Amino acid sequence: MIDIHCHILSGVDDGSKDLNDSLELAKAAVKEGIHTIIATPHHKNGSYENPKQAILQKVDELNKLLTKEKIPLSILPGQEPRIYGELLADYHKDEILTLANGGQYLFIELPSGNVPRYTEQLLFDIQMAGLTPIIVHPERNQELIERPDVLYQLVKKGALTQITASSVAGYFGKKIKRFTSQLIDANLTHFVSSDAHNIQNRSFKMIEGLDEIEKQYGVDMVYLFTENAELLIEGKAVYKEAPMRVKNKKFLGLF
Repeated sequence: MIDIHCHILSGVDDGSKDLNDSLELAKAAVKEGIHTIIATPHHKNGSYENPKQAILQKVDELNKLLTKEKIPLSILPGQEPRIYGELLADYHKDEILTLANGGQYLFIELPSGNVPRYTEQLLFDIQMAGLTPIIVHPERNQELIERPDVLYQLVKKGALTQITASSVAGYFGKKIKRFTSQLIDANLTHFVSSDAHNIQNRSFKMIEGLDEIEKQYGVDMVYLFTENAELLIEGKAVYKEAPMRVKNKKFLGLF
């Protein structure tokens, strides 16, 4: 299994604090059946800045340590940039890192409470530069929960999205679990990953998440998500179905 979103690099953000933490996360990943992780530290989110070259160096350091400790896990470089107006300019300055440094897929994190007005234009510009933007954990964005049609429009116009295994499994609460299911139902998401930060309260939960998806949607949906992670690393086009609008269901048995 491949995990395309993880905060396993030490001392760079709110994920792994030191190399011991990184090793604990690595061991936990292997137990989950994960053999490859894309390390995606936060960048330009108001608290952390992790430009491309610094991440490449940290990834190299961690891979050497994993080899020394005989932990069968491979780390690839990535980054989780918070959306900001100069993002594409910084990409051209070689400060923004595509996933697996493959030059095709680029993570975009939205603020937790809203979708900036320039989002659609920036995602369009990113695509015009030959990149495919992937919106991370849209299921945890308050505006998207309230106005899912905003996400529908972004996906319809070429953006991809990545949901979190912990959201699928219910660790962020019933409301987010329900919205995550709605996104899967409407073909509005394309990847499941861990967004793991530590082994205490933000661990991988990939097996739990995929088991829940299999229970609800069958093994073909699990295959789509796991295969897309492999295709991403290979720099190939991923599987996607035509997006649909989220149906506004009334829960509590009232329809």
